[in-house]
Amino acid sequence: MPAALGSTRTSRRQFLTLLGISAAAVSCGTATASGGSGKQVTSLKYQGAVGSVLLPELAADLGYLGGLTLDWVGNTISGPQDIQSAATGQTHFGGAFNGAIVKLAASKAQIQSVISYYGSDKDTYLGYYVLEDSPIRSPRDLIGKKVGMNTLGAHAQALLDIYLERNGLSKAEAAKVESLVVPPVNTEQALRQKQIEVGVLSGVLRDKALATGGIRPLFKDFELLGAFSAGSYVMTRRFIKENPDTVRTFTTGVAKAIEWSRTTPREEVIARMTEIVKKRGRNEDTSTLRYWRSFGVAETGGRIADKEFQLWIDWLGERGEIKKGQLKPADLYTNEFNGQGKG
Repeated sequence: MPAALGSTRTSRRQFLTLLGISAAAVSCGTATASGGSGKQVTSLKYQGAVGSVLLPELAADLGYLGGLTLDWVGNTISGPQDIQSAATGQTHFGGAFNGAIVKLAASKAQIQSVISYYGSDKDTYLGYYVLEDSPIRSPRDLIGKKVGMNTLGAHAQALLDIYLERNGLSKAEAAKVESLVVPPVNTEQALRQKQIEVGVLSGVLRDKALATGGIRPLFKDFELLGAFSAGSYVMTRRFIKENPDTVRTFTTGVAKAIEWSRTTPREEVIARMTEIVKKRGRNEDTSTLRYWRSFGVAETGGRIADKEFQLWIDWLGERGEIKKGQLKPADLYTNEFNGQGKG
């Protein structure tokens, strides 16, 4: 999940998360559940994103969450932070890049993905851009060059590694391609000023840069992998076990919202999301919503496929960030609670 634009509230929860929580604490899976009374949770704590509408928020507004309510506790700093908050019981669900979920699960966190919520397709994708007159035309041309991206060890770097590997570069050659952290809002400027040779752009920032002109894509993640879901919402295994009806209502409601966004005219989806942001009264800028094109979720209703985790398990194993053979996709997700797209 792309990092949110900021947080409107500083809390002890975020402070502790930023300090870093031990794997032992994460493994506790202390999400508030039914308290032993047999009554399932119906109010779900979560973190939002500034100026954006999450799929659960859209589902709630469309009336797809039944008797469930969403309890906003602040805005996310990043995907990994969001799922860590869910793993430690500060929130009931959180979303992140599937590779980040693999890493957290490898640290013994008792989490499970229940539905995909973002990905790449022909309308919503990550592009790797160079200047129009750049000599970079092929993967091998990247050797010795700088590639600016929002964070290391996540989606953008993973796709770069896969691109280089699939085009025949050895590990030694690929290691000479330098990945640098460049804040997304500065990527276009850094590219145009030749501080980097390649800039990774998506969404509004990509659209604005393309409108200005003078840049061209080297490759896009969508072209490399086809349509794929890249991130999912997780809950703790304990919460899922103690609140199965709540999880089913939540997951199926989000799935319905995904399909609503596919079948509804784009302008109507944007109008609905703009209204949601205005109604919640957090003094947010809604101007970027007009650039929304899709959520990029590949499968019907956000159902999760093995390949959406296997890719990152293999990548992280190759990088030495998890033990090879430690995890398999079936350990990480369930479609059991998703009533959309079965069969």
